[in-house]
Amino acid sequence: NIKAQVKGKTVSEIAGVEFACGFIEDVTVCVAKCSPGKVNAALCAQAMIDNFDIEMIINVGVACSLSNDVVIKNVVIASDVCEYDIDITALGEPRGFIKVKSDEKISELLARTAISCGEKIHRGTIASGDTFIASSELKDMLKNEFGAICGEMEGGAIGHTCAANNIPFAVLRSISDGGDENSQLDYPTFKKIAAEISTTIILEFIKLQKNQYTLF
Repeated sequence: NIKAQVKGKTVSEIAGVEFACGFIEDVTVCVAKCSPGKVNAALCAQAMIDNFDIEMIINVGVACSLSNDVVIKNVVIASDVCEYDIDITALGEPRGFIKVKSDEKISELLARTAISCGEKIHRGTIASGDTFIASSELKDMLKNEFGAICGEMEGGAIGHTCAANNIPFAVLRSISDGGDENSQLDYPTFKKIAAEISTTIILEFIKLQKNQYTLF
């Protein structure tokens, strides 16, 4: 639990989200846990940007694999994020056309930190939508249409919000399930382990930093 690591914290509630600001390893941070889904993620990100003096946002959590090369307990760091369930193909636009690149410098530092923690990492597209991915059909569509290697419900909206506000961002996800028909069984089994992996990496990342960071 990242929030539990914050020292000298001041807690604020904005738009139904609790923000804990203080220090981790003498680095100034603001930590929030948003509820599932793109709207909740965007609300949380915008509230954080509007109310706190932040330099960057790092989204941390769990996700499903969309690639045979990415297995449970692996780590994915986004090269870019997309919102796959935006669909105006009837008007001639590509499905999920909103695609945002993550900050290369932050993402590279996260990748190096994850490797130093002994984790197997992958870099690639993370696909976000308001659906818990639990079918091979949806998994294959996301892999084939977007080249996505993992899927979740928040990163795309956070990236979209950060881009609109010119805030650098990165997304780090640990794999909890395979995004297929076994996900309903795998997710409860592995989500805690996956969350612990992500937490360990981000806490190690903070130790190496001297600037202010925003995490959620």
